[in-house]
Amino acid sequence: MHPVFHVTNRAVMRPNARRVTLKWSLLACVGMAFGGAQAMAASVDTAPRNVTSKSSKTTKTKTFKPTRMKKAAHVRSAAATSVAAPVTEHAMQAGAQSAPTRKGTNEAILVAGHYRTDSAPYQAPTKAPLSAFQPTSVISQHFIENNIPPSGSYDTMVALSPSVVTIGSNGPGLAENNVSVRGFSDGQYNVLFDGIPFADGNNFTHHTTAYYTAHDLGDISVDRGPGDASTMGYATFGGTIDVNGKAPSDQRMVQAYGSMGSWNTYTYGGELNSGRMKKLNNASFVFDGGGVQSNGYQTYSRQQRYNFYGKWVQPLNDHTTLTFMGLYNNLVQSPPPGVTKDQIAKYGPDYGLSNNPNSQNYYKYNVDTIQTDMAYIGLNSDIGGGWTIDNKVYTYAYYHHGHNENDVNGTTQAQYLASAPVWKGKTVACGGTYGANKLTYNSGPGCEFGQAMRQDYRAWGDTFAVNRDFGLAKLKLGFWLEHQTDTRQQGSVNWADGGTFTNPAMPLNRLMTLENFSAQPYVQLTFRPLPNLEISPGFKYALMVRQINAPVNQKTGTPLTYDQTYGAPMPSLNVHYMVNPHWSAYLQVARGFLAPDAAYFYTPNPAANKVSPENTMNYQIGTAWQSRRFTLSADVYYINFSNFVTSNKQNIPGYGPMTVYYNQGGINYYGIEGEASYYLGSGFTAFANGSLNQSKTQGTGAPIANAPDATAAGGMIYEHNGLYASVIDKWVGSRAGSITSAGKAANGLDPFNQLDISIGYTIHSKDHFVPPVKFQLSMTNLADSKKIFAYSGTTADGVSQWNTQPGRGFFGSVSVPIGF
Repeated sequence: MHPVFHVTNRAVMRPNARRVTLKWSLLACVGMAFGGAQAMAASVDTAPRNVTSKSSKTTKTKTFKPTRMKKAAHVRSAAATSVAAPVTEHAMQAGAQSAPTRKGTNEAILVAGHYRTDSAPYQAPTKAPLSAFQPTSVISQHFIENNIPPSGSYDTMVALSPSVVTIGSNGPGLAENNVSVRGFSDGQYNVLFDGIPFADGNNFTHHTTAYYTAHDLGDISVDRGPGDASTMGYATFGGTIDVNGKAPSDQRMVQAYGSMGSWNTYTYGGELNSGRMKKLNNASFVFDGGGVQSNGYQTYSRQQRYNFYGKWVQPLNDHTTLTFMGLYNNLVQSPPPGVTKDQIAKYGPDYGLSNNPNSQNYYKYNVDTIQTDMAYIGLNSDIGGGWTIDNKVYTYAYYHHGHNENDVNGTTQAQYLASAPVWKGKTVACGGTYGANKLTYNSGPGCEFGQAMRQDYRAWGDTFAVNRDFGLAKLKLGFWLEHQTDTRQQGSVNWADGGTFTNPAMPLNRLMTLENFSAQPYVQLTFRPLPNLEISPGFKYALMVRQINAPVNQKTGTPLTYDQTYGAPMPSLNVHYMVNPHWSAYLQVARGFLAPDAAYFYTPNPAANKVSPENTMNYQIGTAWQSRRFTLSADVYYINFSNFVTSNKQNIPGYGPMTVYYNQGGINYYGIEGEASYYLGSGFTAFANGSLNQSKTQGTGAPIANAPDATAAGGMIYEHNGLYASVIDKWVGSRAGSITSAGKAANGLDPFNQLDISIGYTIHSKDHFVPPVKFQLSMTNLADSKKIFAYSGTTADGVSQWNTQPGRGFFGSVSVPIGF
């Protein structure tokens, strides 16, 4: 059933190509940086030292009258505050958690105890931290654990944020999904895990189901801006989704958990927390193993996934900590590409794939098998004299072996023919073309034409930062280095006869190795001319080297060896002012950067592409407020997107008409965003957020695809004496499904909303050191709305395909922790 690809030796593939030695230079730099950091840490006096982050000055507050404290239904993440601006006493009483300006700077341990749950900052689904210097929404681990179905992925968790559009057509976390932020699509923003950027190197996109599960995660922040100079990654262009991995607990326990729900969805797993191990200098670790299996909302769109995650935090002394993290994910899925409106009318909105082996949408012919892993070693140390260092050496990998039919859910060309067509007196072979319109013979007796592919890449990298606080000024400098090697192969096959190649003489229509090297050194100074004012100018230079070595280049089918270097300066200015202990304001002017897609190399002569890196200039001003009863934030933004890349057909000598890419004009993004929550008393908290967004092409005024004109969310949360309940609704405004070559909006999409309810009950032990047993019921899309929400391309005949909202879903879960 599966064709065998022979992995080609890269040295043979490119005997005359200039070797990229950057990987070894990268590893040498990593080794020197990491070794030097260890040496410096070891040379420091081991006397106790205050290692609290000095990123912000502690604000003095008045003493507040003590109030009744309530036991939280979960253990709160110390990591959420260890790397942030120090939290005031009042904020701690209110349960406010400041978001890190950059995740993963310090590693911490979850500390169990009593925290105030009757506060707006603690209960808010999204909130802006007082330390934020750009529009930011933090989704806490507490909210995730009480509201997100166990199968959900990070896309499910960020859906409530202002200006964010995402929904899974197959159910929560049950298929890869796209996330749009202010109209910026996947590939135009960063995703970080514990402060480490990761992405497909060819187009900087991400795979929402590929690396980790909901049970592996702590809190998440959505940063709607390019960040400061220390913000690292391929695509600071449109913002950052910053995901934190779960930290170990200081409490020793074993936890079993499981769930079952709609569409035969099951999750299961177990978690082991070591607690603080005194004989190992208070080290601790967490290990989690679990799985998800589901038939999915859409017909025959199954998913099976299992995952392992572990993190070990090892203090070396009072001022130096090592962290080891590793995860592995295995995923098998049958994802449908979308369906036509005629198919929705005939088979229903849940139509996806079929069980008909004489069909292009047979689920066994459309399968992805994906294995991923990620690991890092982190060193954080206060080396004395006001200097601190933070270093992570990391690797991640993505191995995708897939097969699919040629025209899944297609129309005319996907139909099963009673016999092979005859054209010009000859019988057309499977996958051949016939007729004046050059139709493809896809399906018939002994013929199911499709593709088999594999994409295997691994990245090695290092993030390094040095900080020095001089009192009136603070210095931050560092770098990000990454080298990624991506091998890709694809061939046309006939699945009806076991997946043999349709052209044995030349089986592969794609055989290539892509290599990327990225380097981003930066420096930033933070001045404090007034006690509560910070002015932070910064500078970063983004450098990227792309290289392709292709015996068979994608699209052209011809050999190509080529490399190109891209670079751009990225200045930034961030101003942050604490008006009082509850109220902050900020101003940001910063440049974002996005290197050109590897698709620009899929031409006979990439030098013909006149493409410069896309970049943005971001102008943003905003404010945030937090008190026990009230959280509020608002911002106004304007983004000038320049060097917009487009394409046209040009006649290339020797090849004929080919697609050539070039820069044309730009896009203006502007809008206003806000979010608020209010603690009403007696356990009730109300919240709402929303945005008004515009994205218009310069010159024509046309909108861009999948950019809504507005978003809104609101609801009510109740938590008291172990009972948790929430009613939450998210609404997304109208948007264009696509933009024509003439710059006109097409395939318009109507507004839609989704109403979710969550009810949970936690049985607390009399011993507060024994974690509680928890039961939860999540109901998604309670109104059973099945509107079309996304345009997903066309069939081979040019008929539009769409995705609809998944219908109403119910998911019940239980977790049983056992202390020992």
